[in-house]
Amino acid sequence: MASQEDERWMTLAIDLAHECPPSEHAYSVGAVIVAADGAELARGYSREGDPHVHAEESALGKLAGDARLAGATIYSTLEPCSQRKSRPRSCAALIADSGIRRVVLGWREPSLFVADCQGYELLERAGLTVLELPEFAERAMAPNRHLSL
Repeated sequence: MASQEDERWMTLAIDLAHECPPSEHAYSVGAVIVAADGAELARGYSREGDPHVHAEESALGKLAGDARLAGATIYSTLEPCSQRKSRPRSCAALIADSGIRRVVLGWREPSLFVADCQGYELLERAGLTVLELPEFAERAMAPNRHLSL
């Protein structure tokens, strides 16, 4: 069940997803990283400054080596990817190695680009708490209406 804080941060992530330049080959995703004390640490969105960057990767890149990641939560409108073609490491792996302990997502990745995304499962196996907010799925999907979902 989503807390008021979860709802607040997921709403911001959805707003960020609407800032993504549309692509026929990738999802429009927003992400926000929040410290254990509730302060926003970073935000990002797909294709922010790089046509191949994912939202989680963009937000994490702004905090490389930051000790505040320990115990933080990342809010992502889409399940973090479990495999990449354009980068050596998936977003699930980047998150698991970052010190973040909790992941909140708006919807699971459909099989449009990856047949069986395992981001949720990979994060859980790494010991992170993963929470899906199905009540946000429609709003998280909205910036992707140009795709054949």
